[in-house]
Amino acid sequence: MSGIMAMLLNSGAVTYTVVETFNSSGSWVAPTGVTSVDYLIVAGGGGGGAYWAPNAIGSGGGGAGGFRTGTGLSVTAGTSYTVTVGGSGAGAIAPSTIATQGGTSSFGPSISSAGGGYGASTFGAPVGTAGSGGSGGGGSTDAFGSGTGPGGAGNTPSTTPSQGNSGGTSTGGAPNYPGGGGGGASAAGAANPSGSVAGNGGAGTAYSGTPYAGGGGGGGRGGTAGTGGTGGGGNGSGTTTGSNGSTNTGGGGGGAGGALPGSNANGGNGGSGVVILSYKIAAGTSVTFNSTATVTIPTGCTSIDYLVVAGGGAGGGAGGGGGGAGGFKTGTGVSVTAGNTLTATIGGGGAGGGNSVAKGNNGTDSSLSGTAPFTTITSTGGGGGGTPNFSGLNGGSGGGAGNNTGSVGTGTSGQGNNGGPGSGAAPNYGAGGGGGASAVGGTGTGSVAGNGGAGTTVSAGLGGGTYAGGGGAGLYNGGTVGTGGSGGGGNGGTNSSAGGDGTINTGGGSGGGGAANTPFNASGGTGGSGIVIIKFN
Repeated sequence: MSGIMAMLLNSGAVTYTVVETFNSSGSWVAPTGVTSVDYLIVAGGGGGGAYWAPNAIGSGGGGAGGFRTGTGLSVTAGTSYTVTVGGSGAGAIAPSTIATQGGTSSFGPSISSAGGGYGASTFGAPVGTAGSGGSGGGGSTDAFGSGTGPGGAGNTPSTTPSQGNSGGTSTGGAPNYPGGGGGGASAAGAANPSGSVAGNGGAGTAYSGTPYAGGGGGGGRGGTAGTGGTGGGGNGSGTTTGSNGSTNTGGGGGGAGGALPGSNANGGNGGSGVVILSYKIAAGTSVTFNSTATVTIPTGCTSIDYLVVAGGGAGGGAGGGGGGAGGFKTGTGVSVTAGNTLTATIGGGGAGGGNSVAKGNNGTDSSLSGTAPFTTITSTGGGGGGTPNFSGLNGGSGGGAGNNTGSVGTGTSGQGNNGGPGSGAAPNYGAGGGGGASAVGGTGTGSVAGNGGAGTTVSAGLGGGTYAGGGGAGLYNGGTVGTGGSGGGGNGGTNSSAGGDGTINTGGGSGGGGAANTPFNASGGTGGSGIVIIKFN
């Protein structure tokens, strides 16, 4: 806890506990006054083993993704930290593709959880091998149903406390030759208790009342399949494909099964991972979302202020118009209910027009959505810039027109402005600038390309930054390029110079590319990604 936060607590000032959940990879910016976080990091679950009909032997369940939790991890206010959410391990595909380990999840440079180990199949080299990982995959016997198939090792690599457990051993045996269960965060995967019952997946562990990281159940040739462990483990099967682990739990995939004679069946995929961060802020502090995440409204908070900026549009190629800025929306005093969740979805910037006469692509929308009665707030992606003889695209702010002819892109009312017109005059045929949150894009002339429209500066309570500037336009064979608007707009190019990219997490439009007879025309830049900021009142 920071000294500032300690003083606030001792003075009786109102503080909130904020919980952010990342279901996909992104980044997290430590808010003002925050110097430590509590965390849960769960990796992706391993895939379950497959059933290969010629061998007719059951398969192992996938191991759960590594489960790590801790308190008081030091962070620095204002610093951006990388959040990686591990993907699901793929289930095995009979007759030749073994399952894969789940993906690693991590927070910053120091804390990571290993993906769950894969469940064994009766093919591959060596036959019946289970994978190690955060928790290990369940085992399977050899191709003749004899011998013992050990489960994969858990807590690999080793952490303290342990991030998981080993998979269950398969001892096979008639009549169903079942596999072992994948390991879970709280318990090892179970060995098959008999020749007719497969091993269950190991149990997961609860965090704030929700279980995560259960192992996948084993499969068999008929008989009783293993059940997935609590915390998202997929069930095994005695007749068909194993069940997938649950999304964003790190559960292992279920092992497959089948009949004799019968058909091949594939293992279930593991569940993807999750990262959850918890920290304290003073009431009235803003939280920045540079990537998509979900936040729980803190106890005591009754309203929020917000900024929602969409991804910026891309500039057109070959003397193209500037990309329009992403739509810009802000508001104050919006009623919320403590305990409900809000999801901040961050739009990406549009891809630049190629070095021919390709228009720039629009940026994608950003939004802030939540539990009713909260009404979703959506900002529209910026419009792509036009190219010679082609119009700019409509968007949050419109893309600038290409040089020569073509109309401007239109901005969305309440979010942005129109792009600027281009020029058909020699010698440089300047294109039009992209629109910005506060101003229309500039007009191109025979020797000067249009500037991007200016963005808008938000209140100090939302950080005081400037966002959603339009991209500057490009032009032909010299002249003066358009400059990007304040708020992340990229500059235009000339000759064979590409347009500049919009600044990430500003919603700035990118610059239009230059044009030349030799050596080549140039592409527009990439629009800047969007941003969401929430101030908890």
